[in-house]
Formats: sequence, C-alpha cells, structure tokens
Amino acid sequence: MWAIVSDGGNVDWLSTSQTRDITERLFPQPGESFYSEQAIPLLTLIEDNSPCPHDMLFPACNTGLYERAGFPNHPNCRDNFLNAIRQAGMSVPICPDPVNLFQRSEPQQDGRLEVLASNNPPGGNVVLRAEVDLLMVLTACSVDYHPTNGGKCTAISVEIS
Repeated sequence: MWAIVSDGGNVDWLSTSQTRDITERLFPQPGESFYSEQAIPLLTLIEDNSPCPHDMLFPACNTGLYERAGFPNHPNCRDNFLNAIRQAGMSVPICPDPVNLFQRSEPQQDGRLEVLASNNPPGGNVVLRAEVDLLMVLTACSVDYHPTNGGKCTAISVEIS
C-alpha cells in the first residue's frame, strides 16, 4: 500500500521510516497515524481486524528479486506502483517503501527478518481514514514461490466510503 499526496507542485508520500520514527513502533496501533515524508499525518489506522503483524520494513518486490529467484519478467509491486502513479499523471523522485499489509515479516532475536506465511484469515481487514486527499495505490502481493502467501496468491477487496 502506498499513499501519495500532491497539492499542485509539491509531492509527498507515505513514509514507513517517518511513521516508525514518529510512532516509535514497527507498525501503528489503532488510533495512530501513518506519516508522510514531510511528517504530516496521511492516514489513521481506525481498526486492525487481523492477527497478522503487518510489515513496514521490506521494500516492494521488484524485477531484480524475481530474476534472482529464477523468474524473469514476473509481475511485481514496484512496477505496479510506478505504472499506477504514471497513469494518474504523477511521479515521485524515488519508489517509496510500501506498507505491506498482512505480510508477516517478524524480526528475530538475532536480528534476521523472517518472512512467514501470512496468518490473516479470510475477512481479516484494516480500516483506514484518510486525513488529506490521497492517491492510494494497492497491490495484491504477487510472490507465488515463497512462504509469504502460503504458496497461493489471492485477490484483495477494497471498500471506499
């Protein structure tokens, strides 16, 4: 998940590192916000109805990740994000790290990050409130060879009200 805000010439985006710094957590708790690169609250986590810890440490999967795994030309979140903002007529100077909802990437005692199969059940969800006008980019994870999705990619459902 990415959130981009543009007020004409000024582009800002959801920053996982600013969010971790400001909340002093690996992931916000309900009632806390996700912050932009400029430290502005963009989204507030209203509800988290998933046992999954979520992830804000890993970057978006990209062409290089799949090529290293032996899967050239595999769909990936980085390209999905860049295509989505291009279609919206926007650009950013970098590809921001995403909020990987329902990705179970738990820090281990020895400092390693272990990616495990998500334990988010069907219907598990989060509820977010936008604090400013945003372009939201959401992609369903396309990792189909690693435990991330339990070996099976599934669709996502998004409701906007």
